[in-house]
Amino acid sequence: MDINLLYAGAALAGTASALLYLRGKHWADAALAFAAGISLAALLAAPATLTASGSAGPLALDTTGAGIVPSDALASALAQLPSTPRNALIEIKGHGLQEAQWRDMPVRRVQWQPSNEGLLWLDFPRTLPLGRSFALTVRRGTPQAGWRLQLLAENGQLLAEARAGDAVAEALSVQWQPPMAETMVLQARLLDKDGKTAAQGPVPLRVLDAIPLQVQGRFGAPSFDTRVLNQLLTDSNSIIDWQTTLGKSLTRSEEARAPLVHPNLLVADAAWLESGGLRGALAQAAQGMPVLVLGGNAGDAALWQRELGLKLAPQSATTEREDMRHLLLSGATLDFAAGAQIPAAGGAWQAFARDKDGKPWLWQREWQKGRLLWLGVRDWHRHAISEPAALGQWWQQVLDMAALGSLQKVRWLEAEPMPLPGLRTELCAQGVAAGGAVSVGQEAMRWQARSERADAACVAFWPRAAGWLALNSQDTESAVFVYSVEDWPAWQAALRHDATARYASRSAQPVARLPRAGSAAAAPAAVADTQQAWACAVPRWLLGLAFASSLLLLWWRERR
Repeated sequence: MDINLLYAGAALAGTASALLYLRGKHWADAALAFAAGISLAALLAAPATLTASGSAGPLALDTTGAGIVPSDALASALAQLPSTPRNALIEIKGHGLQEAQWRDMPVRRVQWQPSNEGLLWLDFPRTLPLGRSFALTVRRGTPQAGWRLQLLAENGQLLAEARAGDAVAEALSVQWQPPMAETMVLQARLLDKDGKTAAQGPVPLRVLDAIPLQVQGRFGAPSFDTRVLNQLLTDSNSIIDWQTTLGKSLTRSEEARAPLVHPNLLVADAAWLESGGLRGALAQAAQGMPVLVLGGNAGDAALWQRELGLKLAPQSATTEREDMRHLLLSGATLDFAAGAQIPAAGGAWQAFARDKDGKPWLWQREWQKGRLLWLGVRDWHRHAISEPAALGQWWQQVLDMAALGSLQKVRWLEAEPMPLPGLRTELCAQGVAAGGAVSVGQEAMRWQARSERADAACVAFWPRAAGWLALNSQDTESAVFVYSVEDWPAWQAALRHDATARYASRSAQPVARLPRAGSAAAAPAAVADTQQAWACAVPRWLLGLAFASSLLLLWWRERR
């Protein structure tokens, strides 16, 4: 129930009683009834925290070391928060509350001194397709020197490690390649400069079998680059339809092992497009198919300018070394030669990716329902033997930027950063309809629409215990990991810190405008605001005494 309606109801009840007494010309009884109603309304509207002078003071919320279940003092203060005036001030000590807890609280002005001391933030994917590298980043609230980040397997084996060295570092990252598809709970450990454990906790990860990428390849001449690309796609279990022109009337074809029902990408070199394939490629792009052009062997600059508005400039032989692109990947830097023709950004074409020196190597433009991308580097085959892992990672980045996502019946979205037992957790998914069935553990629930997520439906629940929680909707399974309340206390504090900062930013925004004066909806709110303003100037004990005295006198007069 709206607390404003409660205030207004008490005042209106006292006024109505007074009017009834006035009809019978009981003047004193009418005054007592009116006084009882107004004093009760003011008592309800009065803030619970008053200074010695009787004026309203800030409501103190001491959240130092707060958990999912608040202490008695904090619970009492939170219970008083909804009854405070709209312009009331709350004083927050500590890191505040979780996002789910703040979501249930009315917005009030905040007095808070945030501190990053001792906080940790963890960033990592909860779900990963097989073949991708898992990356974990840990950021500390206070930068330190000499600390280390370790990623441990379930049996305690060291998988990856990063060191800050002698320089002060705020964040460290580690990467690891999962060997197989499975559900696991890794461990992350932070060591200080003396080798002592500063923090350690679980890192849940679900490695899933990747959905095969469906790729069409069309090439005007054989090359080592396309051969290496073919091998990389084959090793990643992609479904490829590959054709390479060997001569005027000779083409080598590699048929796909399965029909390409929903192709994700067309890869073609510039030579094949210049020899007559451009029109068909543009027709596919117009229907939504991304087209990745390998521009290393481009020769007809006029064609690209005329058909696509792409300005190409021939590479100078004297600046070949300066035009090299240097791509920084995990543990390696790959050097690529620029194509024979270098695009100049302008018009519809824009640089889409740059190397570590800021030089572009991938360009893009929209083409009706699809996109055209120009890969302006070549000779990547030279890294196939010396840096195979880094080369595969780079091509994975290119495909992620270029290819369409694979069609999925249900796409589960990432849950809350750290679900905890007893804390409201929300799960969302795309491809499901509001009202559809979803099972969370052993509990059957229904998807609900969310105004802030127009393309997805969500469900809220309260986990009961730590561990993996199975999810199922439309015969599509997933899982979410629920942390223990003892896991990662510094990360929990950081999440509360961020949630409190968001709540404080909302309190600084203008409140919603009240209904127009004179309207039916405005009457209760206007009465309530008047009562709150008056109640702030009168002590609560005096309001209670006035209410009790009015009722006693009215009862005594009725008994006579």
